[in-house]
Amino acid sequence: MDTSRLDLNLLVTLEALLTERHVTRAAARLNLSQPAVSAQLARLRDVFEDPLLLPAQRGMTPTAKALSLLEPLRQALDQVRGVASSHLNFDPATADLTVTIAASDYLQTSVLQPLVLRLRREAPGIRIAVRHMDPAQHAAQMARGDVDLGLMQPIEAAPSLRMRALFHERYVLIARRGHPALASKPGKTGEKAPAKLSAKAFAKLEQVIVSPAGGAFSTPVDQALAALGLKRQVVLSAASFLFVPDIVARSDLVALVPERLVKGRSAGLQVLTPPLPIEGFDIAMVWHERNQGHAAQRWLREQVLAVGASRDGGTAGGTAS
Repeated sequence: MDTSRLDLNLLVTLEALLTERHVTRAAARLNLSQPAVSAQLARLRDVFEDPLLLPAQRGMTPTAKALSLLEPLRQALDQVRGVASSHLNFDPATADLTVTIAASDYLQTSVLQPLVLRLRREAPGIRIAVRHMDPAQHAAQMARGDVDLGLMQPIEAAPSLRMRALFHERYVLIARRGHPALASKPGKTGEKAPAKLSAKAFAKLEQVIVSPAGGAFSTPVDQALAALGLKRQVVLSAASFLFVPDIVARSDLVALVPERLVKGRSAGLQVLTPPLPIEGFDIAMVWHERNQGHAAQRWLREQVLAVGASRDGGTAGGTAS
């Protein structure tokens, strides 16, 4: 192959075509016209002596040779991009870029909301595109560049990704203020404190649980109760944590939720320690190797880390891996 006929623009176009597998979408990604991208594809086919992309019912299908080129091409171009931008000083106040972050609804509320408010003050030119976290697809989404940063449990993260711990989350019990089974009682100092709840009394309360997949009416909490010879009254299975605090505040239902979900949002609610031990979980942020040395991405990760620390009153731990 005569590599003298290749230039960087052609390789960037090839990467976009192999990623999008559609001339129109590749053109939009490159801010070029469709005829210009089609002309570059014709040149690429000539240089590589291969069709590279074949017409399909929807978009285009890469040839075997094209598939073998994609990953080494992406790595090479990422290195070029890193070298080209490594000397630039990142200024949050004047930065102009879009970052895509994937997270569950709970993390969108507890971490991304305060992050966005922070960025509006310190980096108003940075736009955040929020996507719902799909644990089964997150590695592929980051490899394609569709997602820049993910927030998730470390046990769900692909080993190929970089990771840093954010915080440990625990569960709390929420109920409306004035709930008849949790009426406040005078303490020794005369101040009113929430009544303590036994596991047996807890099991008798009508409850909401969250089933992200939909429809389940049991969680590991039910196994812990069963070990005590108890069975709780689950009357509502919600698909999202965001649904839970409001309905609990408006009824006699109670729920176990991640503590950060209700921090600063507990008006009308009592927030109590669960009456039996409930295992919490860790949250980390993950990102692809290509974003490791990017100045803007690095700064953004530090902001996420700061939000994680401030929301639990401690210092976020962990190191890059």
